[in-house]
Amino acid sequence: MIYWIAHTLSRLAGRLFFRHRTLHREFLPEAGGALIVANHVSFLDPAAVGAAFRKPIYYLARKTLFKGFLGWLLPRIQVLPVDLGKGDLASMKRILSLLKEGNRVLIFPEGTRSPDGTLQEAEAGIGFIIAKGEVPVIPVRIFGAFECWGREERWPHPGRITLVAGPPVDFSGLPAGLAGRARYQACADQVMKALAGIHLEA
Repeated sequence: MIYWIAHTLSRLAGRLFFRHRTLHREFLPEAGGALIVANHVSFLDPAAVGAAFRKPIYYLARKTLFKGFLGWLLPRIQVLPVDLGKGDLASMKRILSLLKEGNRVLIFPEGTRSPDGTLQEAEAGIGFIIAKGEVPVIPVRIFGAFECWGREERWPHPGRITLVAGPPVDFSGLPAGLAGRARYQACADQVMKALAGIHLEA
């Protein structure tokens, strides 16, 4: 119930204040396990991506946010505590379990919000999940959220947020023989390449 309340409020706020729209919704899976990967430019990103789905998805957030009221609220809206940049194996295993159970999980490969709205390098942790998850990886690029509430902005302001979904990332072209961290990083880099190939349409 709390998830649906938050989801409904996010969709309403998105339409009223940010003219939220989603392009190529046909690429967004509403059933079956899938890893949703998106660029990260704003506090608004998780809500913006979640609002594009009609069915629940799981989110990730820094472990340090799980305190006080947020410590109570976040688990109830399907947010998982994680620190992918520091070898958080327990959280990674939890994510893999969710994927294999047929859930959709949103991950920001860059790990943190971009300081200027451009794409940053991906962390190897996302590559580990890709290699072990064996589920489709769906890229979603967010446009306009940085202008609405960039990293250095204290408060959000109205604008237009557009999500553009792409087809599943193709990993078949990765060099043969890669293993371990090198393979994980190559998978993460391929995700960022897919995101870079998504452009805003008129």
